[in-house]
Amino acid sequence: MNLFVQRLNELIENSGKQQKEICKALGIYKQKFSRWKLGETKPNYDELIMLAKYFNVTTDYLLGLED
Repeated sequence: MNLFVQRLNELIENSGKQQKEICKALGIYKQKFSRWKLGETKPNYDELIMLAKYFNVTTDYLLGLED
């Protein structure tokens, strides 16, 4: 599992929210989010920023460039 997938899953778990709640807040389809969680696809630049803002972390953290 790559570091992005690991960190995304940890953030989701720590948020205490269900995937459908997060998807609704972000305005994305559940299928897209599921593919990110499984490492099948990666978010684009704008989506990465959106995730970082939602989870209140940096994009560097999501990408594994900082702890």
